[in-house]
Amino acid sequence: MAGATMGSVSNPPLPRRASGRPRASSKEMLEEAAAELFVENTYERTTIEQIAQRAGVSRNTFFNYFASKSDLLWARLDDGVDLLAERLAEASTHPIDPYDAVERSIAQTLEGLARGPAPLVLTQYEVMGVDDDLRAGGLARALRHAEVIERFLASRLGPGSPSARAISLAVVGATAAAVGEWATAGPGREGPGAYAVVAVHPVLTGFRSADASAGDGIEPPEVVEGL
Repeated sequence: MAGATMGSVSNPPLPRRASGRPRASSKEMLEEAAAELFVENTYERTTIEQIAQRAGVSRNTFFNYFASKSDLLWARLDDGVDLLAERLAEASTHPIDPYDAVERSIAQTLEGLARGPAPLVLTQYEVMGVDDDLRAGGLARALRHAEVIERFLASRLGPGSPSARAISLAVVGATAAAVGEWATAGPGREGPGAYAVVAVHPVLTGFRSADASAGDGIEPPEVVEGL
């Protein structure tokens, strides 16, 4: 090697990237490990240490992604809040009807989340031993989605339009029902976006009609006491 020139020294080959499915991130591995353990041992009997060990990461890594064990039940719904906000922000840059924007953004958000497994808490909560208090955590997540939609609609609807909050809560309720139906539909089902459109479209159509009536000066029906 003493007499070798620089040009004659061969560099070792670079390692090739493994083919097939890319390596999951630590967050994804924690989610998968938790789902497996919750079904195997129930939620209550599964510890954070067991989840970290199954995922092959440290306890500190766990807390880099999740504040508590219960957050793992709703991880994909938490991701959905950011995705929905991004979709609606993008829609704000185009002259699109706000009702159509909400419907499309919800469908696109759910399709994005569907690239991963359906949240097991939606279908396996009895096996996992998830009680009503923990399931109530899903309501908090749903309200966060509603707040994102409400902010968007409040910035786009004119005076006299239906309440942005009423619309957002109704839409999120319809979406939750659609996601539950999708999660239990089994193999061969359409994407969750299609389920959401079926559920959300009539809701938004009704509010759009009310919005148009308000613009035409049509008074809402009087409330009859005693009914």
